[in-house]
Order: sequence, then C-alpha cells, then structure tokens
Amino acid sequence: MSTVINVNADCIAQIDIAPARVVVDKLLATIATTNGAIATLPEDQAIKFNIMFPQEPTDPRELSEIPEIRLWFIRLDAVYPWLPYYLDWREGELTRYAAMLVPHEFKKAEGIEFNVEAIQIFVMQKVFMIHDWLGQQGSSNTAKLKQMSQALGYEIDAEFFELL
Repeated sequence: MSTVINVNADCIAQIDIAPARVVVDKLLATIATTNGAIATLPEDQAIKFNIMFPQEPTDPRELSEIPEIRLWFIRLDAVYPWLPYYLDWREGELTRYAAMLVPHEFKKAEGIEFNVEAIQIFVMQKVFMIHDWLGQQGSSNTAKLKQMSQALGYEIDAEFFELL
C-alpha cells in the first residue's frame, strides 16, 4: 500500500505544500529511526498523490496542464528535489510528477509525449541531484537511479556513475 499525499484545491490555490511536508517528514523520520539510513524506503510505502481539483466537465485538460497545479508541484520540487526517488513508479507517479514539471503534449493514441530536450534535462538534473543527495546520506543506490531514468525512457550506463 502506498503512502498518499492528499492535495486539495485550497492547497493548490495557496501553493501550500503542508500536506506533503507532513507525509514526507513523517516518512523520513520513520525511515531514519527504523532503518538507520534515510535513503531506504520499503516499496509498499512509496509515495503517490491524490489531487482533488475541481474541473468543469467540458474542461479537456489533464491535471498536469493546469497552471495552478503545475505551480504547486514546482514549489514541492523546490523544497524536496529528491522526492522522485520515493514516488510509486509502478503506479505511474514518476511520469505524472515529471509531467507537472516538463513541457509535454497528450496524444490519445500515444499518451504523454514529453518535449525531448526538456525531459533529458529533467532526468539528468534529477540523477545528478539525487546521486549527490544519496551520497550525503551515506548511500549509493545507483541501481535505483538507473531504474528511475529507465522509467522515463533513458538508459544510463553504470560507468557514468563512476564519473560522479
């Protein structure tokens, strides 16, 4: 069972990331006290979002196309830039999170189509940042970073991490 962050319209309107702070900070405290390493998280506790934002029935936009929601995620990413590492990738949360931050289009037949250069920059920025953050925590899970990049369509060779 995933850990859920509930985000309502009021939080979005106020750019209030308090619901995420409560969940993430509690989760990190639990990880630190039970595992002794902040960088590990049982898969059944991976994070997902429940976004409750009212839309008119005729509004064709996906949630990631609504500027107010994207702004909320930009704020969240500024505070917790390593959060993608803890998302429930199996449930599509990594892709949805990336869609909140990276220009894209939705196509009925193909689904989400990211701007190629923008997703490359996003992936590499996250790999660099999370790799450094993991090192600060005394961990080096390059296998999970490779999986994260693969989930967004990119292969990273093991040798690449030796450069870091």
